[in-house]
Amino acid sequence: MTEAANTEKRRGPLTGVRVLDLSRVLAGPFCSMILADLGAEVIKIEEIGVGDQTRTIPPFVNGESHYFLAINRNKKSVALDARTAEGRDILLKLVTNCDVVLENFRPGVMDRLGLGYERLKALKPDIIVCSISGFGAKGSMRDKPSFDLVTQALSGVMSINGYPDGAPTKLGLPLGDIGGGLWAAIGVLAALNERHASGRGSNIDLSLLEGLMGMLGYLAEIFLVTGENPGRMGNSHHNIVPYGLMPVKDGHIVLALHVGTFWRNFCRAIGREDLISNPRYRTVKDRHHNRAELERLIGETMMTRTGAEWQKILDAADVPHGPVNNIGQALNQPIIQESGFLRETEHPTAGKIKVLGSPLRFRGLFEELRVDPPPLLGEHTREVLGNMAGLDDAAVTRLITAGVIATPEQAVTKIRAEEIKPSVADGPMAIEIKPGEMRDTFLRRDEAEGAELIATGGPADSPRVSTKN
Repeated sequence: MTEAANTEKRRGPLTGVRVLDLSRVLAGPFCSMILADLGAEVIKIEEIGVGDQTRTIPPFVNGESHYFLAINRNKKSVALDARTAEGRDILLKLVTNCDVVLENFRPGVMDRLGLGYERLKALKPDIIVCSISGFGAKGSMRDKPSFDLVTQALSGVMSINGYPDGAPTKLGLPLGDIGGGLWAAIGVLAALNERHASGRGSNIDLSLLEGLMGMLGYLAEIFLVTGENPGRMGNSHHNIVPYGLMPVKDGHIVLALHVGTFWRNFCRAIGREDLISNPRYRTVKDRHHNRAELERLIGETMMTRTGAEWQKILDAADVPHGPVNNIGQALNQPIIQESGFLRETEHPTAGKIKVLGSPLRFRGLFEELRVDPPPLLGEHTREVLGNMAGLDDAAVTRLITAGVIATPEQAVTKIRAEEIKPSVADGPMAIEIKPGEMRDTFLRRDEAEGAELIATGGPADSPRVSTKN
C-alpha cells in the first residue's frame, strides 16, 4: 500500500491503494471507477488536447460530456504527452509510487513502448498490471479490433436476445464492456490480496470476449450437456414458466415465479388455486412442457386489472413482480430516492450534477462512499506530479511550456482534422492516422472552429497506437 493510507482520511476500504489508469472509453474506466469508489486514489492519464474519447460524446452539460461524467467520478486527471522522453520518464516515476497499473491497449503495445509488465516489475517488483483487450494477450485474434457489439455477437449473447421469430438483438446495456470492467476490478482485488499474502505482484490478462462468455452460465451449460443451442425467448425464460413480461389492462408488468412457493402464492392471489393441483402445471417441468397453454391462461387473467391494482394484490401475496420502468422512472422510484444511490456533486464547469453512486454499502464502516466530481482534463497535473513524481513548481512550469504536461488552461487544444498528417510516433497515447482510416476517428463539430480531431478509435478500449519498429 502507498503512504496515502497514513496521510489521507480513510474514504473507503481501498484507501491507501494507488491506481495508474492508462485506460479509456468504458471497460477500463468502469473498473477504475469501482476502485475509486472504494477509496483507491486513481490517477487517470490523458492525452493533452484530446483526453479520454468519451469527453467528446454528446449530450453535453456546459461542455462536459454526459458519458465522461457517468464513469469518471472520484478520479484525478493528469494531462501528459507520453510521446516525449520526459513524458515517459514521468509515467515510470508514477509507476514506482502506484500499486496498480490499468491499461487497455492492444496486446503487445505496452511492451513495444517500453512499459510492459517485465519493465514495470523491474522498477517495482510488487506492481499489479491489469491489461484489458478484446481477445486476450495470446491466441490468433489478439491483434483484431473489437467493440462491445462485436463482443456480444461473438460471445453468443446476441443469439439468445430477441424474439424467436426476429433477428438476433444486441443488449440495451453494453455488457461486454461493463462486464469486462467488473471482471477487471475483481482481478485487481484478488491480486491485492495475493500481494498481501505473498508479497508478489500480478500480471492480469483479461479478454472481453471471455468476460462476457463467463456470464453465460446455465445458458452455455444447456449446450454443453445437450448439444442444443438455447434460442431466443423474447421476454420469457428458457426453462421457468411463468417468468417474463405479462400484459395487464393498462400496459405490462413482469412476473418472476422462480420457485414453487411463489407459484403457489401467485395462483392464490389471482384466484386460480385450481392451477396448483392441476397435474399439467404441478412441477417446473410440467409448467415448462405446457408453456403456451399456461401463459395464455395467466395472460387472460392478468388483463382483467391494471398494473397498479395487480401491484397491491401481488405485494400482499409476496409474489416477485414489478412494473416496466423507463430510465427516468427507475431513477425516481422511492427505493432509489431513499437509499441515497443517486448522488449530487459540484463540478467545476458543469455545475451541480447528479451521478450514480456505488451500490456497495459497508454498514458500520463507510456508510457513504465518497463522490468527487469527474475531473477536468489535466485538473490534477500539478498536484500529482508534485506529490508523486517529485517535481517542484519550476519543473512543472518548464514542462508545461515545453508541451510535455498540461493543466486545464493548456490541456484542451484545437486540432483541425485537415491539419493531421499520417505520422508514426512513439508513446502510449500516440495517434496514428493512415490514409483511408479516418473512419476510426471521432469528430466533433465545433461551432466556432469547424471539424476538430478529437480522438482515434480502432479496437474497443484499445485504440490504434503507432510505434517505431
